[in-house]
Amino acid sequence: MASVFLTTTALSANAFEIFGKTFFESSKDQAEAVPDPVAYETELSVSTGSKELTDELSAASLLVQQQAKPPSGEPGLIARALSDRERLIAKLYGDGRYGGTVEIKLAGVPLETALEQSNLPDRRPVKVMILVHPGPVFTFGNVSVSTREGDLSSDPSFWGLASGDTAASGKILSAEKRMVSVLRGRGYPKARIAERRITADHATKTLDVALVASSGPKARFGPVAVNGTEITDPDFVVQQAMLPEGGVYSPGDLARARKRLNDLGIFSSIRLVEGDIAGPDGTMPVTIEVSERKRHVIGAGASWSSTEGFGVEAYWRRRNLFGRGELLSIEGSVGRIGNASLEDQEYSARIAFEKPGVFGPLTSFSTSLEARQENPDAYKSRTITYDAYLNREFTEQFKGRAGAEVFYADEEDAFGEDEYLLVGLPADLTFDNRDDKLNPSKGVFAALFAEPAYDTLNSNGMGFVKGTVSSYVALDDSKRFILAGKISAGSILAPSVEAVPASRRLIAGGGGSIRGYAYRNVGPRVNGEVTGGRSLIELSGEVRVKVTDTIGIVGFVDAGNAYEDSVPDFSESLKVGVGAGLRYFTPIGPLRIDAAVPLDPGQDDPDFALYVGLSQAF
Repeated sequence: MASVFLTTTALSANAFEIFGKTFFESSKDQAEAVPDPVAYETELSVSTGSKELTDELSAASLLVQQQAKPPSGEPGLIARALSDRERLIAKLYGDGRYGGTVEIKLAGVPLETALEQSNLPDRRPVKVMILVHPGPVFTFGNVSVSTREGDLSSDPSFWGLASGDTAASGKILSAEKRMVSVLRGRGYPKARIAERRITADHATKTLDVALVASSGPKARFGPVAVNGTEITDPDFVVQQAMLPEGGVYSPGDLARARKRLNDLGIFSSIRLVEGDIAGPDGTMPVTIEVSERKRHVIGAGASWSSTEGFGVEAYWRRRNLFGRGELLSIEGSVGRIGNASLEDQEYSARIAFEKPGVFGPLTSFSTSLEARQENPDAYKSRTITYDAYLNREFTEQFKGRAGAEVFYADEEDAFGEDEYLLVGLPADLTFDNRDDKLNPSKGVFAALFAEPAYDTLNSNGMGFVKGTVSSYVALDDSKRFILAGKISAGSILAPSVEAVPASRRLIAGGGGSIRGYAYRNVGPRVNGEVTGGRSLIELSGEVRVKVTDTIGIVGFVDAGNAYEDSVPDFSESLKVGVGAGLRYFTPIGPLRIDAAVPLDPGQDDPDFALYVGLSQAF
């Protein structure tokens, strides 16, 4: 289950901030934030037009939206009014209204007069009147699109500027942006709109538009320089950026370079500055300007569910250990707090090391050593795991890794107490094109894991295979209604269930599996105790509805079971859990609260279960 991380920033002796929200801030704190605040009351009226237009203008008005935040002094109020007039006129242009006017009066004084006099009558709060005459809606008349160099479509409708359509200013800006983007994508980094001629004919209520683009010279990537590094090796930055010196200029190459550098996690800011184009081959140097993040990081988190109790975790990280993006992590966690005695709680400690760019910029090496105690109802397990992986990025969405693992377990379950020492060769592949990792609205996530292993203490060979696919579909353009689905299946090839370590067997149930059922409590049993199985299938479906910008609701159904054989024989029907949840959307992901009910509870399963975490359930 995902953990809840809370970040706090000190504001004053009695105020603090969580997720960008300030709590316990006194009125004194607010007053001291703005010197000489001038309170005012705003009334906005529109001479003609629909209520929808009035609402849109009110939403665009700073004077309306920031009434609760008084400006500093009368000059501050006048400056806000000047800015507001520009915003409202821009909003009218955005609706294709080029004959509209905006009149603003402050305490009965016209804005132009107030600007000349620099003072207002003493009455407070200041009465602010905004009168908007929106004027008629214009349509496009004669539209022409051309380029001085290069090759662009001259069909205005291709750029969204068809004659007779509403002449919204945003369509013109969008067309200009697309024209420049197309030229840059063809290797012209200095492309620009060289000429823009816009004529409004108030008699015919039409807008004539002529756009002329200039591509500038074609360019090739030149030498790459690095500025701003203190600890980081500049050659490493150039290597990871992978800008193809001598290759034709491409904005996509720059975007991928920025993403690769950002994924290193060692820079707080990254800028790729394009130089001047020079020489007969159009060479353009690029400078990578970076700012390094603090190298030491300490963090903590917490999670809770009614079936698994509280969990806490903490970590210490040292970024950029040797100046080439290395990461050293020390992590620890305690689980089932409140649901088990001190001796029977769950513990883990892990030290991990990662080195990017070990065999080129698309590869990395990672290794870790972990000690863990698990104590679900089905078994008690103490394990030590050492692993090492070579990771490879095939594309931005497709990644894989392969490595070696040594796994020791001392376990007690329904079969008794036993020890295992597995030596394995794990590998996995991951495909992920989701638009948001913590709150996806479209895309697919798929992962496949496989590991052949040999138990050296018990002379048993075995193989582990597990796959997961989840998909997301938004039902509307605003992404307020989202359908999400997930399917997972696993199989273990082994002589028997007992030959497999209990902590590696396939068992369903819990927050990351079938919500509503106890954690790892669904599967084959011996004398009433869960033993786990050699195959598993899990299904989940959710309907996610965003009620406001910060609040969402979810309805979900989970189903699944584990089976004794390596292939599910469905000797037992799928266990089903249903429930609903709330989401509070924060800048770092949605805070999740789910309540679930098991429809077919078994031994040790609760009547219902609550789960709290950060991010969506999947």
